[in-house]
Amino acid sequence: MRVALNLSFLAPGETGGMEVYARELARALAARDDIELVLLGNRLLDDAWPEVERIVMPVDPRRRVEWVLGDQLHAPRAARRARADLVHSLASTGPVTGRPVRVTTIHDLNYRFVPESHFGLRGLGMRILVPLAARRSQRLIVDAESTRRDLCRHLGTSSAKVDVAPLAARVPRDPQTTAEPELRERLELGERSIVLSLSAKRPHKNLARLLRAVAELQPERRPALVVPGYPTSHERDLRELADRLGIGGLVRLPPWLSAADVEGLYRAAACVVFPSLYEGFGLPVLEAMARGVPVACSDRSSLPEVAGDAALLFDPEDVGAIRTALARLLTDPALAERLRVAGRDRAAQFTWERTAELTVRCYRRALASAA
Repeated sequence: MRVALNLSFLAPGETGGMEVYARELARALAARDDIELVLLGNRLLDDAWPEVERIVMPVDPRRRVEWVLGDQLHAPRAARRARADLVHSLASTGPVTGRPVRVTTIHDLNYRFVPESHFGLRGLGMRILVPLAARRSQRLIVDAESTRRDLCRHLGTSSAKVDVAPLAARVPRDPQTTAEPELRERLELGERSIVLSLSAKRPHKNLARLLRAVAELQPERRPALVVPGYPTSHERDLRELADRLGIGGLVRLPPWLSAADVEGLYRAAACVVFPSLYEGFGLPVLEAMARGVPVACSDRSSLPEVAGDAALLFDPEDVGAIRTALARLLTDPALAERLRVAGRDRAAQFTWERTAELTVRCYRRALASAA
């Protein structure tokens, strides 16, 4: 089976969880002996990929029009040139025509449930292209059962056409790690407990309610809140809210940090809190649990599937519930230790090899349906 991975969307360092998915899935697929892998890259493709055949398409994914052309024009042509049996698009959109069999991973329906996360031309494109990919692909892959239900309910997709292939945590064996004292000094965190929330500064990430929850804690128990993630215009609103709540000095909203800094923050954090209103999977939850960091997260969409009973779940629209979860993790050492152990055990159930195996099963079904 010869498979082409469509990477027309990928701008390194700018595509968050979709980049993690693409890189880890490519590595896991390349390690198998039952498929031949071809990478359909773009002008920004770097060298941190498996040593397999690659075709570079004339696409700059930072320009939305070029991304669409990559999906609809260049990827089918490149897949045909590579003599691929199947082209797998990894970023919720994909070619609607072409000779190779088409599989598309649809990570979420953010464009529908949280439209503020996609605006302008990008938002319009997602509203058109995601449903089109759902209809025209031979098969679809989603990260969680909740997303399969969303596709069936809101796009009219047959459940039998959709395969679930959960993601996995990415934990380096011997990671470079910035020392806690250096992080505390550079980020001006003082001696308070650290609460970490890796998140893009988007309204649906629900960071405003997290700020309100921190502000409702007793002043002497308020932690330093660190939220690394790519900046957006919403960040200004968050900073202004933190100042109004009197916790501006405790809140840090850095852009994406180095891998060493992130590892250092995981080690220094008392807990990770992820209050998102909607997620196709929620990698930050799994990655925190894999590192033995206690987690509290939203009980919405896919997050209960990821967390199981290894995290505290809360209603993300209830500030009091978020505050209570925070207070419990910061003041109950026995609970924190139980979640550390349970989180590692839970995360160990998710592997990229398993993701690749479920993905290849989907490929076989797609090829059989097109025969």
